[in-house]
Amino acid sequence: MKILEQLKDEVKNLMGNDPAHDYEHVIRVFNNAKKLALKENANEKLVLSAALLHDVVSYPKYDKRSNTSADKSAKLAEKILKKHKFSKGEITTISDAIRSHSFSKHKKPSTLEGQILQDADRLDALGAIGIARVFSVGGYEKRHIYNNLDPFCFNRKPNDKKWTLDHFYKKLLLLEKNMNTKSAKIEATKRTTILKNYLEDLKREIQP
Repeated sequence: MKILEQLKDEVKNLMGNDPAHDYEHVIRVFNNAKKLALKENANEKLVLSAALLHDVVSYPKYDKRSNTSADKSAKLAEKILKKHKFSKGEITTISDAIRSHSFSKHKKPSTLEGQILQDADRLDALGAIGIARVFSVGGYEKRHIYNNLDPFCFNRKPNDKKWTLDHFYKKLLLLEKNMNTKSAKIEATKRTTILKNYLEDLKREIQP
């Protein structure tokens, strides 16, 4: 679809330098969403437009405004979609999907398109790319890799604001059970296995 190529060009110019939410992340989510939309018989135009626009406003996690990123992305997306002559109904579906996709909102999107966007975004937090992203962000935010006394959160609550490895236990390992679609659940299981294997390898390397 020509409109998707136009949106790609526009989004590329809007993305910042956050290593977890850059243009490459958007394209990976787009590709995840394309596969899921096909398998789940969703409206591809709406799903893929939402995927391209879902992070057009993205504040780093340490920023107090970070919990407003999805809402502000939805508002900016509405303006962009109007400019590209999307219908009112299409704009509503896409903006609602963007508004409700965020993990921190703890919401299940009401439409299939929204559920697929949420799944596609969460899949990018899992697997080999998820490991790369989490440590990239940890370095960017100058966090320690792990807690020396209890690296794997056996006897404490995870605190991913201090230790990057804690993010596995606070969020990443929980995503598999919270996928919306059957197709995403299958892929999430594969990618979660990669995370668990990595943690086992890390235990062997850092524990005496």
